[in-house]
Amino acid sequence: MHRNLSVRSRKNGESSAPAGKHRFTMSSLRGTQQPDLSKKLFKLIKTENHAISAYETAGRERVAIASQLSDWGESTGDDALSEVSDKLGVLLAEIAEQEDMFAQGLEEYRGVLKQIRNTESSVQPSRDHKAKISDELAKLKYKEPTSTKILTLEQELVRAEAQSLVAEAQLTNVTRQKFREAYQVHLAAFLERSEKQALLAKQAQRLLLLLDDTPVVPGEEHRPFEGNEAARVILNDAEAELKEWTPSWEMVPQEHQGIIEDHRNVVEGKHYEGEDSTVGSHFADAGASSVGGEHVGGQHVGGQQSGAVYSAEDREREQQLEQERERQPVAA
Repeated sequence: MHRNLSVRSRKNGESSAPAGKHRFTMSSLRGTQQPDLSKKLFKLIKTENHAISAYETAGRERVAIASQLSDWGESTGDDALSEVSDKLGVLLAEIAEQEDMFAQGLEEYRGVLKQIRNTESSVQPSRDHKAKISDELAKLKYKEPTSTKILTLEQELVRAEAQSLVAEAQLTNVTRQKFREAYQVHLAAFLERSEKQALLAKQAQRLLLLLDDTPVVPGEEHRPFEGNEAARVILNDAEAELKEWTPSWEMVPQEHQGIIEDHRNVVEGKHYEGEDSTVGSHFADAGASSVGGEHVGGQHVGGQQSGAVYSAEDREREQQLEQERERQPVAA
């Protein structure tokens, strides 16, 4: 809440509106380097950044308008109108300040969406690697069906698919958790702004009631304005209500988090003892790889834990791949 009891321009002619923020970004360059999987979310985050800038600009303009309203009221020579317009400008400036607070909430929500985007970016190489090996294997089987390199490529494909399973599960878990978290923050910012602005607007309506708009006949003057103290009380009430404000909603708790805790052994490769140790160790490596610059595989991803679930169908598929590999003739 503005501590000032007036938003009237300074004597040197400068406005009390805060200076504009400079938002420097290299997004135009980064956009050309995004993996296919994360391009759409990257575009959303970039567009949201422009919207946040618009909210900040609108807030600054509203503060300037509040100051201009106060200046105009003073220029009318009407004591009552001057006092009411000045105090109204204070409340309108505070309403405008809520836009800046709202923009900060949207910035936080964008930060959570970036964690999803970073995870998407980290999964793309795993998909590309698996597709590349699969294509090479198919071409080799067609051109040289007796090549000894087929067995090597099949082994690489098994490891690539194992890595992909972990990466895709991580992507699903992180996406769902962070999507929910992001839009809880997003909607909370809307609710907070609307409730605080409604609170201030109601006090502004009280302020308007202090102005006597009863028509007077020519030559008659309005009674002297006696609402100066009442106007200050209204500002004090508005400030007190803002300080005492608490959210009228509850954040929905995340009931299913830390899935990786229930499947840590799978990600670390411990469930593969007795089978191909290479596959098990690769799961461990894949589970501990970096996702969006933050650790996964039992470690925190964006402040919350996520995990990979390796189902019975996946295990059966791995066993079938192992059996097919064993049936391949061993090269001398």
